[in-house]
Amino acid sequence: MTEPDKNRITVEIYNKTYTIMGDEPASHVKLVADLVDQKMNEIRRHNGHLDTTRLAVLTAVNTMNDYVKLKADYAKLVGSIKRKEDK
Repeated sequence: MTEPDKNRITVEIYNKTYTIMGDEPASHVKLVADLVDQKMNEIRRHNGHLDTTRLAVLTAVNTMNDYVKLKADYAKLVGSIKRKEDK
């Protein structure tokens, strides 16, 4: 897809508006933006002293932690399925 063919979606995350360009459908981008917004607000409720930059970094760290755990769980599941298939 060339640059002009990319989807351009405007979303709001933590009371700021962002325009995101990409190949994903608008519904997917909006879902992701909503999840980021929810996570930032959740972390903010527990850490009211954080400035926006630290809040964003903590949100990214939490999100990547969840991602790494899911990736490990997925690898275990695939390994388990493969072992069952090999029997």
